[in-house]
Amino acid sequence: MIQRVPALMLVLCLAGCLQVPFPEPALIPIGSEDPLRIVERFQAGMPDSFQLLNTIVFEYNSRKFSLIGSVEVDRRNGLFRAMCMNPMGVKLFELTGDRTLVTNEYTIAAFSQYGDITTAVGNDIRRIYFDLIPSSAAVVWRGTNTIRFRQAYNAGHLEYVFGGGAADLLAKNFYDDNGIVWQARYYDYREQAGKRMPHGILFVHYEHGYQLTVREKEFHL
Repeated sequence: MIQRVPALMLVLCLAGCLQVPFPEPALIPIGSEDPLRIVERFQAGMPDSFQLLNTIVFEYNSRKFSLIGSVEVDRRNGLFRAMCMNPMGVKLFELTGDRTLVTNEYTIAAFSQYGDITTAVGNDIRRIYFDLIPSSAAVVWRGTNTIRFRQAYNAGHLEYVFGGGAADLLAKNFYDDNGIVWQARYYDYREQAGKRMPHGILFVHYEHGYQLTVREKEFHL
């Protein structure tokens, strides 16, 4: 119990100041639709590869930083490339990665004081854009307006929450023995080039105490 208190206090603190800048999805009764069918339909609507231009607000320790980021994602092969610059157009870092490794292609010298930025960013890209479908071994909980899938993941478990009018993925939550570690929430799904993509993403890392607000500006297959 002693080890739980710091983590719980951090979660409560972040939850109290968490600002959600996107409209919440309209939840409707799920009914009796087969959970497997919901997952299959969502998977069929996702693009295997895409390029995005995003605006990003990074919040940490009561400080906010506005950034512009581009990301290329190849879900089929588990590859990604990302670049980030400040609003003045100065490149801050560029990286490439796969499902296990992240390669630092460039990082501005001033960023070295913050530690291994590229690895942290690469891990968050994986959490947000990869593994969006629960495994066939996931346990299913059916609620009135949402369906949750829970499965073992690393040293804890990963929870997927589906709901809304089209039964899209609304959230991914990762828990360890002390509670929630990080959460990715997806908002404002739209049809783009025959595929569905969220235009807003809110990522909160409760353990490390930071939040990312991502708004899509451009999308290309």
